[in-house]
Amino acid sequence: MGAFRKYKIGSRLFGLALGGSMTITLLFPSINIASVSSTDVALAKQLAIGHEAGFNLDDPFLLGKNKPLSVDLKVDPKSGQPLAEVMPVYVYQPGTSFPAGILHPRILGEGIEQLSVQQGHVNDARKDAGAVFTLSKGTYAFQGHNKQVTYIENLTVTKGWTPADVMRVAKDADVSNAGKGKTMFVREGCWWCHTLLPEETQDWQVFGAPPMLGDFNGESPTAFGSDRKAPDLLHVGSRNSSKEWMMMHFFNPRLVQPHSIMPRFDYLWGDKDADGKKIDFAKWRAEYDEYREGKRVTPPDVPSYASDSEIRGLIDFVLSLK
Repeated sequence: MGAFRKYKIGSRLFGLALGGSMTITLLFPSINIASVSSTDVALAKQLAIGHEAGFNLDDPFLLGKNKPLSVDLKVDPKSGQPLAEVMPVYVYQPGTSFPAGILHPRILGEGIEQLSVQQGHVNDARKDAGAVFTLSKGTYAFQGHNKQVTYIENLTVTKGWTPADVMRVAKDADVSNAGKGKTMFVREGCWWCHTLLPEETQDWQVFGAPPMLGDFNGESPTAFGSDRKAPDLLHVGSRNSSKEWMMMHFFNPRLVQPHSIMPRFDYLWGDKDADGKKIDFAKWRAEYDEYREGKRVTPPDVPSYASDSEIRGLIDFVLSLK
């Protein structure tokens, strides 16, 4: 009986220690993070990526469904008149789940929440009807003085622009499937080799500035990565904005980096190219082998991808990382 009592006391102490460590590790940081205001980066990211880029009930097989579209809008979708400057908007078709900042504006931060609700009308967004969002500037009275902040504006309420209106005037070249691409990035395991988190001073000199704490409000998952075997990608869109280079790199990395250990992602092209023609992968690989063996002067051309292909989303997401 005495020995059993010792085990019982030890078990309780172990449980207390484990619970305390989890509280320190998870709960306290969550409180701190919740108190940090969203940066402009966080606001743009969550609107572009959408609700959840990992496993979720709306997209259990990680096919990139239930995602918004990012559009560089150049004309007023109602009047058809050119806008004074390109306006980045985020189109949520009817049925597309809204990101955390729309569902729970309190995570946006002091001032941003108030303006997003009062002037941006984010609480009036309806999933069944869809919505068009953008980022706007406004002033908020903070500690006795006016502070300028960026907030989320629901253009469907403030301007009457519906998703159908925007997509009717948007050209395909002005549309980004970065939300779908984030899902591809997670599903294909890109974060097993690449990080989205420059860590050391030397990293910052090569890969750019590290992220700020408020850059991740409303994002899930963050896809930081934990074991870097390849370059950090947090600012890769600023280092290399060539869509053609990205196409070659993903189709066969050895086309641009002869000693790359990255696997091919040619299967993300699907069966047909941009012209609807069937892609002959076996023929392409045979011609590439001839090039590698010195029997051809140039490698075979990489087929252009279809607008609804998975690789289009992945490349759009990678190019959005700036």
